[in-house]
Amino acid sequence: MAFHGCFFFFFFFPFFLIIFFIPCNAHGGTGTGTNQPPPAAVKLNVIDRCWRRSPDWQRHRQQLGACSVGFSGKMTNNVGADVVRYKVTDDGDHPLEPKPGTLRYGATAIKGKVWITFKKDMRIKLEKPLLVSSFTTIDGRGASVHIAGGGCLLLHQVSDVIIHGIRIHHCQPQTPGKVLGPDSKVAELGDVDGDAIRLVASSRVWIDHNTLYECHDGLLDVTRGSTDVTVSNNWFRNHDKVMLLGHDDEFVEDKKMRVTVAFNHFGPNCYQRMPRVRHGYAHVVNNLYQGWEQYAIGGSMNPSVMSEANLFIAPESENKEVIANSNCCRDKLHKCP
Repeated sequence: MAFHGCFFFFFFFPFFLIIFFIPCNAHGGTGTGTNQPPPAAVKLNVIDRCWRRSPDWQRHRQQLGACSVGFSGKMTNNVGADVVRYKVTDDGDHPLEPKPGTLRYGATAIKGKVWITFKKDMRIKLEKPLLVSSFTTIDGRGASVHIAGGGCLLLHQVSDVIIHGIRIHHCQPQTPGKVLGPDSKVAELGDVDGDAIRLVASSRVWIDHNTLYECHDGLLDVTRGSTDVTVSNNWFRNHDKVMLLGHDDEFVEDKKMRVTVAFNHFGPNCYQRMPRVRHGYAHVVNNLYQGWEQYAIGGSMNPSVMSEANLFIAPESENKEVIANSNCCRDKLHKCP
């Protein structure tokens, strides 16, 4: 993945390093995918060029696994002759006894590699958070799929997961309870905050071409030792705390965290954390920032953030802070020294 540009700018703060790369010709990527191949004249980013040009992509869905970029690596562990193709036909849900045909059944009850697609447009209200198994692809291409109004997605100690083409919104906090987890094992969950997607101690995860908005807590949290994650081509909008990378100040295991944030559209009406990074390393590249309130990108606890070829459209308000040092004023970042 090559980028051609003119200038580098380095900013050293007391607790973290920001590197800006200003390209000669930058084009920010945005939004969610479509079900039809684009016209030949449409300029696609490196991910979409890999699969969207083909009019037969629905017959070759696993080609998507070769299209990821960044720290997730190519998702080759999700493809192959041994993949189980599973189609969601039922928008219902049961946290402990999911029926065949439901999303929870496909994501928890099938062992090995599974590629999940959807028979039709649907709106799914999860009764409890969905614990996604390793080697699972949730592929919403070809349908309008909403996960909304209840629990949402939790990746706990898993690897090799693709989440593509889903609209996740209005996720609600969940009280403690039992749910069916990976390999059909019952898991006991505590309180869940209401994130759209939360990663806990997980790796090799690709989150691509989703739309996330208006959830109770965050839209995307990468926490507790999660690493090798790519977040690309998503639309984040209408939200306060958008994306958290790193659990908390004391969780030093997040120093190994590596996350690529590429070709995303932030806004309108995003407030802060696009992303906020603790401890680890984030490559934030070719994103569109359509305004913000407190700040766009923040960091604390000595993270490294490389901000490259992003397009920032400043808000009309007086506060136009792009980068914030969260160590100096925590979440009150209007006037950091």
